Amino acid sequence: MSLLSRIREDIRFAQERDPAATNTAEVILAYPGVHALVLHRLAHLLLHWGVPILPRLISHANRALTGIEIHPGAELGSPFFIDHGMGVVIGETTVVGERCHIHQGVTLGGTSTRREKRHPTLRDDVTVGAGAQIIGAITLGKGAKIGAGSVVVANVPDYATVVGVPGHVVAYYDPGNDTVLRLPDPEHDRIEELEKRLTGLEEELSGLEAREAASARRDPPQRAQLRGNE
Repeated sequence: MSLLSRIREDIRFAQERDPAATNTAEVILAYPGVHALVLHRLAHLLLHWGVPILPRLISHANRALTGIEIHPGAELGSPFFIDHGMGVVIGETTVVGERCHIHQGVTLGGTSTRREKRHPTLRDDVTVGAGAQIIGAITLGKGAKIGAGSVVVANVPDYATVVGVPGHVVAYYDPGNDTVLRLPDPEHDRIEELEKRLTGLEEELSGLEAREAASARRDPPQRAQLRGNE
């Protein structure tokens, strides 16, 4: 697919995924995620051709203009949509499939200092929520959804929904039956149990305070009588 075709696909996909996109001109002129992809695809092409330095300079300018940092070596499929985009970081050996959608503040980062595959691979149709951190040479399966603020450091199965720190699977989507299977979430259950216990303690404390207040209202005449007897 040519560079121009990829850019057209990105623009079309942005309109498809963002209800606020009212027309093509608006996306072309006012969507930093689209601008970042245009500059990255140019930088990646130049890097593929063996052009030195210039791809990194384009990447640097891209970061300054859009707030989105994408290493020229990252392989980004199309269409791809970076929603809002500010603070997004995509590392050198990242591989992203088709129809992926990531939000602002997402990091597709690495942990190794070796010259090897050290950044994530996103299969097709992956969605990553705002602020999520996807770290290491892991794979997010086809159709996976990563909740906002999650930290994912292990492989994610196809069509799984992951939330939390560290990220854990809470649901699976069955595309054949168009249904979602929700899994037990021990962490959520513990939090819910603690909330119930806290509510019970608050009710007991309120009752105790009410009894003490009622007792205080009855005590003053008794104390006055005791002073009179003295």
